[in-house]
Amino acid sequence: MTAVVVPTETQAAATPVRSHRRLGMRAVTALSVVVLLVVWEIVGRSLNPILAAPPSRVWSALVSMAQDGTLWTAIGATSRPFLTGYVLAVVVGIPVGLLIGRFRVVEAALGWLVVAGYSLPMIALTPVFVLWFGLEDTVKTAIVATMTVFAIVINTWHGVQAIPRTLTEVGTAFCASQRLILRSIVLPSVIPSIMTGLRIGVGKAVIGIVIAEFFTALGGLGGVIVEAGHTFQPDRMFAAVVVLMVGALILTGLVGLLERWIAPWHRSLTGRDG
Repeated sequence: MTAVVVPTETQAAATPVRSHRRLGMRAVTALSVVVLLVVWEIVGRSLNPILAAPPSRVWSALVSMAQDGTLWTAIGATSRPFLTGYVLAVVVGIPVGLLIGRFRVVEAALGWLVVAGYSLPMIALTPVFVLWFGLEDTVKTAIVATMTVFAIVINTWHGVQAIPRTLTEVGTAFCASQRLILRSIVLPSVIPSIMTGLRIGVGKAVIGIVIAEFFTALGGLGGVIVEAGHTFQPDRMFAAVVVLMVGALILTGLVGLLERWIAPWHRSLTGRDG
């Protein structure tokens, strides 16, 4: 005889409660954006137009740059090395972090180097990277990848070390190989930490691409910022900064969607599914 599971009254009420909660959070986010724009508009209009620009002028600059093609050219020049460097950092950073976190001999050999690389200011290495890679997209890609990879490695590394020892001991008790334990136990458990590293890596990558474009060939959105600053056009300068911020927000949101697809159980487990 098959048992029929009837949803309880509490379970039936949970879905609309979560929906209302999500709508409430989105309303709070929208309100905070509106407040920020209003304050920015008021303050921007009260300052010297050479020093600052309100959102209305920034929007006009964005429209003008889009119409004359400057914006799209800059976005294309920035996106290519940015995405290439970020993907390269992900491909390298996740496996290295897994190995450092899982095997003590690898941690002893590479752990200190990762911590030192994460702490080192990238701007100090920019002249060296220019000597090695020149002034084109290759140096931008190298700077972005270097800025990003250490954050991904460290978060993956510490995520592996935070896994309860009992989980790996179960695999060992059933005579599973280290490769199988890494793939079937360690990797699924460390996905939230990896996603945190990817989110932090987005910010690091944005910093890296701006540094690269400031100190190498003046192109892309970083070049627009430098040129606008030299010619006292704060509206164009803030327009480029806003595009960088929006791009970072979009990429961070995509990482969140990826996490929901790969590990949908994590948000429910932490109580953030509402």
